[in-house]
Amino acid sequence: MNDHPTRWTQATVHPDMWTDPDQDPRNTHHPGPDGELPTLQGFLGDYRLTLRMKCEGLDPKQLARRSVPPSTMSLLGLIRHLAEVERDWRNWISDGDPLPKLYGERDADFDEATADRTTVDTAYADLEKEQAATDAALANHPDPAERLGKNAIPVRELMVHRIEEYARHCGHADLLRERIDGRVGQ
Repeated sequence: MNDHPTRWTQATVHPDMWTDPDQDPRNTHHPGPDGELPTLQGFLGDYRLTLRMKCEGLDPKQLARRSVPPSTMSLLGLIRHLAEVERDWRNWISDGDPLPKLYGERDADFDEATADRTTVDTAYADLEKEQAATDAALANHPDPAERLGKNAIPVRELMVHRIEEYARHCGHADLLRERIDGRVGQ
């Protein structure tokens, strides 16, 4: 694999974008949502979709490709990490015992992100399952000011932290994808 792939994009309207606006599934072409919680949910949904877009079209080997030593970061590791993060956020809003880690202790989400189809399929399934479970848990709390869990974290804070986590890792995904095959864009 070429260590210096040529930069490219599918976009023709704005060459710094991932895809053209009329092809972007995040572009809904209607007014934004009313209210704080729907706005936060919209941003979270867009960042979740952005991560998937950054991973689309890649095979297991490409998804598992590490950034640069000594980092263990890969797109597949990010998918696994965000599944772990979704699960962990449910621990913050629960009064019960914490859920166990999905992938084991200390960086196993990245360290064990191997280039095989089963690992990739499991990672995507885990991410979907954990996102749905966290969304379902929060659906019972529509007031952004409501405080949850042992530490009385407001729903608003939890949503902003989730958005921040995905946004930060989508930035990593930008760089990882460009290193893999040269594709650039928002």
